Amino acid sequence: MKQISAIIEQLDTTLAGEWPDTAGIRQFSYSLQKQPDTGLLEWLSAQPCYPKFYWQQRDGNEEAAVCGDAYAFGDTAQAQAFIREHQDVPDLHIWGLNAFNGADSSAFAANALFLPRVELCRQGSRYWLRCTLFSAHSLRVEARRTRLFLRSLVASQALPPIASRVLQHQHLPAQPQWNQLITRALNCIEAQQFDKVVLARKTTLTLSQPLNACAFLAASRAVNHHCYHFMLAFTPQQAFLGSSPERLFLRNHDELYTEALAGTVANDPDDFKAQELGDWLLNDGKNQRENLLVVDDICQRLQGGAQTLDIMPAEILRLRKVQHLRRSIHGELTESDDAGCLQRLQPTAAVAGLPRQAAREFIAEFEPFDREWYAGSAGYISAEQTEFTVALRSAAVKGHHLELYAGAGIVAGSDAAQEWQEIENKAAGLRTLLEEHYTPAVQAG
Repeated sequence: MKQISAIIEQLDTTLAGEWPDTAGIRQFSYSLQKQPDTGLLEWLSAQPCYPKFYWQQRDGNEEAAVCGDAYAFGDTAQAQAFIREHQDVPDLHIWGLNAFNGADSSAFAANALFLPRVELCRQGSRYWLRCTLFSAHSLRVEARRTRLFLRSLVASQALPPIASRVLQHQHLPAQPQWNQLITRALNCIEAQQFDKVVLARKTTLTLSQPLNACAFLAASRAVNHHCYHFMLAFTPQQAFLGSSPERLFLRNHDELYTEALAGTVANDPDDFKAQELGDWLLNDGKNQRENLLVVDDICQRLQGGAQTLDIMPAEILRLRKVQHLRRSIHGELTESDDAGCLQRLQPTAAVAGLPRQAAREFIAEFEPFDREWYAGSAGYISAEQTEFTVALRSAAVKGHHLELYAGAGIVAGSDAAQEWQEIENKAAGLRTLLEEHYTPAVQAG
């Protein structure tokens, strides 16, 4: 990527000039004259700096690889306030993750949102590199730090092959405990404590060697189409990534786009069989009820914040391993308030349940692990446009371990065995990327 190297040299020269010993923010943006020789994910993987974040919008038109934190934020409200405070810098983007429990998290950080030092971005066939300096104290010191940071950046390299073998796996909960959990949830539904609860499973794979998070995400991106692809790498051996089909929300100025993605059936490689399964899903009462519960909840939560909500007819979203019912929702916001949208919409009934508070209390009491980033959200905030995906079909890379997450919506009439199969199908979207090294007979614990 010679042109990137040339841009960085130009930046270094600019930053070598005189800078004030005061607080401030500066941004530099450079267009790339042609497509880079290698992909953005390959470039990001080669960089030795952390944190680093990758994002590709599910239509494939937008992509970003960002690294280094010029500033970090404790929550979305802080990030939003920062952007509003610096409206004279129109292209500020803050990237990262929001945890499932958000501000209610205790032992786990609620957010991992940061303003990056360097962003390599693509929209359609247009590429650019953006560098941001920010200091609450001294731009002179920050310019010096940024020069050192830029000098640490290296040329892009091909991603390594996935060589990790799966030595063993452990489900939490295991299937007997899952069955008990479903029975408990159905009893609560019958007692009218809630209408729906989404229960999840964490599967820990023990690997023969640490997994390269960028290579794993690239493998997922190659086969899991119609998905958002995201990754936040905290350290060389710790990352959270996913290939999620679900939009939490997109805000473009005052226009809001969200959706209800609930109701699942298996996919099939044969188009005719897949259509038969999809037609069944469109006409199945249990799945339609589950989807409409989510629609109603979203509309209620947007009351006062959005007007003229339009709900599109149900459609089938066909993915590699499963198919979903989806209803798109569009409205006009009363104000451009990303923190407010996040507070209203996360977690949706599609990942928590309904009523939301009662379902979350059940999850907190009976689900045998902390979801952390799973079923939270991943994306970016900016003045003109903000977009977050629900962090589904996701995994945590932790050295020699890979934690896979999947969930299923439990409503009246749910069957424990069928719901177990559903989470097996969902987890397979990432698990099968390691299948040639997978030893399914070995179960820990």
